[in-house]
Amino acid sequence: MNENINPAGGGDSPDFAAYQEKAKGTNINEQTLLATDYLNHFNEIVMLLEMIPDMPDMLEDAKSWHPKTYEEHFRDSTIQDRELAIEAYAHVPTRYRQPFEVTTDTINRLIAMTLERADEAVAADNTDQLRMIMADGSQTIQKLMDLASATIHGSEEVLDQSEIDTLLGP
Repeated sequence: MNENINPAGGGDSPDFAAYQEKAKGTNINEQTLLATDYLNHFNEIVMLLEMIPDMPDMLEDAKSWHPKTYEEHFRDSTIQDRELAIEAYAHVPTRYRQPFEVTTDTINRLIAMTLERADEAVAADNTDQLRMIMADGSQTIQKLMDLASATIHGSEEVLDQSEIDTLLGP
């Protein structure tokens, strides 16, 4: 058990309970103080990755995608609760924030690796390899997004280093 957890509020931050109240009726999960809207950032690149085998010129568009932190995503967002999402993130309990950040960092690394491999397959004019790379990459990214979504909704499951290494492969 995390020694820093405040038993009265159930989170690491003394303001956790206050942010839980603020989150009521918003798109921010009251239990975790995280919002699923952040995953839209990854949905954009997954859609591009899935188009690349049929339209290899989309690779350039995909390569222009850049990871954004949770706060950066919401600063650029137009959702109604964007300011609350940014403020609340500092109060997300460690038991949710740590696995969430490990998972989203792994997604970012996997996207970069998938794009590198795709670039090599396009340069080699190897359509079959490109299809395999894009299918494997987008499926694994989606699995990680599902894990991030579960964390947003209260799961405390954590990827260990061996699982990350397996996902990222050789």
